[in-house]
Amino acid sequence: MPEYNFHFSPSSSNEAGSFKLIELTPDLTALLTSAINNDEDLSLTIKGQPNEDAVLCTADKTFSMRSIGLSNTVLVVTPVSDECASEFVDDALMIRDQLKEVIELAPAVPKLHKLSFLIRDRQYDETNEDEHEANDSTVRFTYQDARAEIQASDAELDKGLKDRRILIINNELRPIAPSYLNRLLELILNLLVSLSMKHTSVSVEELSSALADEHEVARGVSTQIMSWFAVVKEVGLGILRNHRHEPIERDELLSKWKTQVGDTFESLVSLTLLAGNYIEPESFNSDFTTLKYFPASALPVDPATRFSDLFLTRKKWKAEEISPFLSDIAVNAKERDKLLLKYCRTITEPQGVRYTARAQYNG
Repeated sequence: MPEYNFHFSPSSSNEAGSFKLIELTPDLTALLTSAINNDEDLSLTIKGQPNEDAVLCTADKTFSMRSIGLSNTVLVVTPVSDECASEFVDDALMIRDQLKEVIELAPAVPKLHKLSFLIRDRQYDETNEDEHEANDSTVRFTYQDARAEIQASDAELDKGLKDRRILIINNELRPIAPSYLNRLLELILNLLVSLSMKHTSVSVEELSSALADEHEVARGVSTQIMSWFAVVKEVGLGILRNHRHEPIERDELLSKWKTQVGDTFESLVSLTLLAGNYIEPESFNSDFTTLKYFPASALPVDPATRFSDLFLTRKKWKAEEISPFLSDIAVNAKERDKLLLKYCRTITEPQGVRYTARAQYNG
C-alpha cells in the first residue's frame, strides 16, 4: 500500500464546510456513469427555500436530501497545487476538509403544491384572452420562476402544469377557469364530429385553426389544451365538479357524460378515468350508488394530515378506493404500502378487507 505525507491546506480554515459527501442511489450512479462514459452534459440542481428541506433534481426525478452522521471522520484530500509544490515533498497530499456526515438521497414526490397558491389570482378565461393586460402592474409568476422555486424536476414540473390545467400565456403561468375549459372541450368535440376527424389521429393544426377562425380561441391556448389530456376524461370531470356537496347518481353521471361527448366517444366513458376525483358516500337506505366530487389535488400534502382528512370523510376504505388518493404523496407502490401500514389498520368484513384509521379522528 502506498504511503503519503498529509498536510493541512493553507486554506483549510477557509474551506472548512465547503465540501459535502453525497451517497448516490443506484439509478443516479448509473446516470452519472453514462454521462461520463458518453461525454454528455448532466445537470443536477439543488432546490429549496430557507424554510424548506432541500431536494436534488435531475431532468426527470426528484430526490430528498437527509444528513446522516458518520462514526468516523472522512478527510477530503487533493494533490498539492502547482504554486505550492516546491514547499512539499513529492508524495504530499493536502487535507482540504474534514467531513462528519453524509447526505443520503432517496426518491421523493415532487413538491408541486405551491403552484396553485402562487397563481390563484391569475385565472384565465374568455374575458382576458387578449394581451390588454400586458402593461398592468400585476405581479406575474413565470415558467422560469416556477423552475427556480418549485421543488421538482423539469419533467415533473411540466406534468404538474398539465395535471393542474395551467396554461403558459406570454411565459406566465395561468390556471384555466373550469367553466371556460368545459366550453372549449365541448367545442373541440363538436368540431371533431363536424370535421369528420378521428380522435386517434387529430390534426392539431386544423383543429386549432377552426377554433381560432370560428370561435376566436387563441391558438396558443387550444394547442396546449389538446396536449394536456384525453378530452373525454375532462368532460367527465367537468360534470363531477358540480357535485362537491350534493352527490349525483352514478348512472346519471354516466348518462350526462355520454351525452356531452356524443356517440363517437361514448364507448370511452368509464369511471376509472375519474379515479382519485370522487368518493361514494356511505348510504344505508338507498339502492343507488352516488358520487361526490372529492379531488386528491385538494387534500393536504402532509401524509398524517391527509389520512386524517380521508378518515374524517369515510371511516372505512377498500384498497382500490384509497390508493388513488395516495398516488401524489407516495413515489411508488412500495412507499404507498408503507404509508398504509403506518397510518391504517386492516379489518376483515363479509364484504372484504377494509382500511380504517390507526389514530382516532374526531370530525
